[in-house]
Amino acid sequence: MKNGQTLSDEVSKITDRFAELTGHQPDGVWEAPGRVNLIGEHTDYNGGLALPFAIERHTTIALRSLEQAELRCFSTDYPGWSLNPVSAIRPGAIDGWPAYVAGVFWALVDKGWEPHGLELLISSSVPSGSGLSSSAALTVSTAMSINDRFELGLGQDELVDIAHRAESEFVGAPVGRLDQTAIVGARASNALLIDFESHSISHVPLKIGPLVVVDTKVKHANVEGDYAQRRLECEQASNALGYASLRSATLEEVETRLSGTLQRRARHVVTENARVMSTVDALRSGTSVGDAIFASHRSLRDDFEVSCFELDAVVSVAERCGAIGARMVGGGFGGSAVVVGVEVELLQREIDSAFSKVAGVIPEAFEVKPSAGARRIG
Repeated sequence: MKNGQTLSDEVSKITDRFAELTGHQPDGVWEAPGRVNLIGEHTDYNGGLALPFAIERHTTIALRSLEQAELRCFSTDYPGWSLNPVSAIRPGAIDGWPAYVAGVFWALVDKGWEPHGLELLISSSVPSGSGLSSSAALTVSTAMSINDRFELGLGQDELVDIAHRAESEFVGAPVGRLDQTAIVGARASNALLIDFESHSISHVPLKIGPLVVVDTKVKHANVEGDYAQRRLECEQASNALGYASLRSATLEEVETRLSGTLQRRARHVVTENARVMSTVDALRSGTSVGDAIFASHRSLRDDFEVSCFELDAVVSVAERCGAIGARMVGGGFGGSAVVVGVEVELLQREIDSAFSKVAGVIPEAFEVKPSAGARRIG
């Protein structure tokens, strides 16, 4: 939901806009949240651990079935619209944000769904390219809306798989399954501990705060090569150690059997998994999370090399403000940071002061609260 809007306001707004664009009422309205990863970055595709939570910024979708064999996509955030015959939906044939919607359609058909014509209107308050999973919010909301509308009976794991395939296979972004899993399985007031080796999840009460996201306004695109290169390096490191994934590696093995870039990449993954568990233990026991969140950022900056000047500067400002922890979130190379334990007004003032001395856009801070996962709302 946008700031200041109630759930009924959001449903009414998108329903009215859908009627203006199509001349019809939608069959229903669904939403999927963005997510912040408190700790556990670049661990999902390494069989590791992560601790994300959903936020109260959403992608909302209104959907109606069509008799015509067409996929019609509208957006409140982008001009124009996309019209594609169902028979033309295949990887590489559709560009831009409609590709994520078409990717879900394609993945469902590949799974055995008999395709139906659809028209959809998308509205989102999740900032694009900010490391808050705007693309996964879009694919999950699309998958859930089609699943509900046509009573496909897909469970949470299957929805995650469909949304992941849409992004990784259809769009071509080499993403892991963290974002989709978090968005589908989230619970209000909780973080979600995800084990990507056992594919298990458990909810962890998240009672620390304030929780503040800082959008640096530096945009990234996961489709580009840096993210894919990190995945490749992790695969090379696990192969060199003789493991299927880095989840099986020990820090001693990493330090003694690897060197150079592969050692740094593997060291981040192994130590990040340990930081996730220490954070979970602290949250469950009500004790301090210690240095884990700051240490995660240092590891992402130095060993995984996915941070940037703006993210490092935000973390430094947060530390000076007395934060419990601060770190970059998402794939890196821009996007957002999460800050724990600093009031948003104080943090924004200090960011304004620090960034006014350098060229560029001033990052935006906003408070978030752990929210519920994807659901039907109208």
